[in-house]
Amino acid sequence: MSTKLTLTVEKDIIERAKVYANQRGRSLSDLVENFLRSLISKESESNELSPKVKKLLGSVKVQKNFDYKKELSEAINKKYSK
Repeated sequence: MSTKLTLTVEKDIIERAKVYANQRGRSLSDLVENFLRSLISKESESNELSPKVKKLLGSVKVQKNFDYKKELSEAINKKYSK
């Protein structure tokens, strides 16, 4: 059951959030609802992947011995060592 909620948010933030939602084909209400859901969900507390992230699994193929932490560390070092 949906119900109305009144929030007080700075005008600039609302305008930018509406653009963000529109670019993604979603409503601002949907974004807020999903954000609140993520805050209170047990999945986020137990570090499980969200349904949207689970959908992305397998979309990129990497080598079996791919070391994500090593690659991330090297990319960060490269970015900030200039």
